[in-house]
Amino acid sequence: MNGTNTRQVRAIASHVVGKLKQEHGVRALSMEGQQQGRWILIDFGDVVLHVFDEKLRGFYDLDGLWADADRIEVPGWAETQQRAWL
Repeated sequence: MNGTNTRQVRAIASHVVGKLKQEHGVRALSMEGQQQGRWILIDFGDVVLHVFDEKLRGFYDLDGLWADADRIEVPGWAETQQRAWL
């Protein structure tokens, strides 16, 4: 995912870490890049989250790198996304 500026990138990363800890008891094993706020990598063990600013996301194109990877259905994901937009 990405934000439009460093403040937003930091806020997104912080929010995800806080929500996963609060609602699911999941803690990040490590987090890198928070100081610079251009590309924050959060390692949750089985899942690694990348939060980019827009320019870096386009430059590194991780979406394209993993385009051929198998997709895995995450139960409840669609419902979570619908609530996020309400």
